[in-house]
Amino acid sequence: MTTMTTEPARARAVLSNQDFKLLQEAVLFYMRAHEDDPISSQYSNLYHRLGTAGRR
Repeated sequence: MTTMTTEPARARAVLSNQDFKLLQEAVLFYMRAHEDDPISSQYSNLYHRLGTAGRR
């Protein structure tokens, strides 16, 4: 009996660098419109993560 091993397909990027920039701009727009919202610190963290991810 022969066992055939196959390598998994190579992962493809789901989002482009341009997508990260667009998402970052959308999050910034939301943050400015909802500055007093208690969850705004989480959006701020997301904004910075998107900036870091877009530079990769």
